[in-house]
Amino acid sequence: MKFRAKLTGKGRLELFIHVSGTVARLAKVCVLRVRPDSLCFGPAGFRGLREAGLWCEVRRGAFQQFRMEGASEDLDEIHLELTAEHLSRAARSAAGASSLKLQLTHRRRPCLTVAVALASPLGRARSVVHDLPVQVLPRRAWRDCPPPSLRAADASIHLPRWRTLRSIVERMANVGDHVLVEANLRGRMTLSMETEVVSIKSYFKNLGNPPESAGVPPHRDLESMVQVRVDNRKLLQFLEGQQINPTMALCNIWDNSLLQLVLVQEDVSLQYFIPAL
Repeated sequence: MKFRAKLTGKGRLELFIHVSGTVARLAKVCVLRVRPDSLCFGPAGFRGLREAGLWCEVRRGAFQQFRMEGASEDLDEIHLELTAEHLSRAARSAAGASSLKLQLTHRRRPCLTVAVALASPLGRARSVVHDLPVQVLPRRAWRDCPPPSLRAADASIHLPRWRTLRSIVERMANVGDHVLVEANLRGRMTLSMETEVVSIKSYFKNLGNPPESAGVPPHRDLESMVQVRVDNRKLLQFLEGQQINPTMALCNIWDNSLLQLVLVQEDVSLQYFIPAL
């Protein structure tokens, strides 16, 4: 198995720094799934959708160079389990760098080597190398980290302004542990929580629904609200932890079952799942 990739350019380096930082904020240990067309960060160990978890894909187009050879011709993938904070810390050293290289190596044990090329004030190139210990997962363990596979959501809606949403959830988290998220196919969304002494509800309208929402059954009432009650701390963790500046941000709801938040930016897509309480 072989893997090597290279990032250059300020924008792409910053994007990878932000992606690795977001993953580290949302997961202590993750599985890096190397595929011919992308890198995917997923949860370590199969937990289904019983716990909050992420799935982040960085497509091959984000890299200047990208080469890999998987476990075999029919299973052209590599699965590496690693500590997310280690990768984030190594990536942060690339701030202001000219390039960042990723390579699967063996330093007495398997490592993901992160090599950062820095320019010194005298114009001389310097490099910083981080050897991050990883566990190469055998093929029998791959079924424990499958990609998400879900039916179409009951409601899908564009998220409101990020700062506004985060501020509301922060205030609700100071009052109670749960938040009720509701949305419909007319661009309306509400966040609410209630305790014995206080009740809070925030309304959003004209948010818009993605084009996929147009294919709903003809008998479906577009005004009806779909809801899911989730852990406030998990929702706030995502809103505070994500560092990507998305071009599209969606909220998908499966009625009384699951909340999915989706961020898309160029060659990166991030999904975060929070199960219903």
